[in-house]
Amino acid sequence: MRISKFILSTMLMSAGCAVAQTNVGEQNLSPLVKNSCAYCHTFSKGGPNGQGPNLYGLIGRKAGTAPGFEYSPAFLKALEGKVWTKELLDAWLSDTQKVAPGTLMTYFLDDPKLRKKIVGYMADPKDK
Repeated sequence: MRISKFILSTMLMSAGCAVAQTNVGEQNLSPLVKNSCAYCHTFSKGGPNGQGPNLYGLIGRKAGTAPGFEYSPAFLKALEGKVWTKELLDAWLSDTQKVAPGTLMTYFLDDPKLRKKIVGYMADPKDK
């Protein structure tokens, strides 16, 4: 059932998000991150926001503070005062609605090995 929700939410996000803009360095995104995140997010230092915020330097950043991105009230309330850690990102990727009920982003990834790969990619702040 959760896999079906994941597939459905991914399809809906893909349909609702503009194709990710290619920024300098983003041509080398890992295929897993490209397929899971790049429809709505960008990853280059100083890159623009997409449907979701730019994720460059996410680990260590206070949640809800990507410049120029308007977060949902549910996200801001649930993550108030929190800083993105590997553990928080893993929980987020596992079930966004469990971490921040009512947030606009809906994403579920049950496979801990895949989440670990995405978290590892996001923890490396080098320009992708």
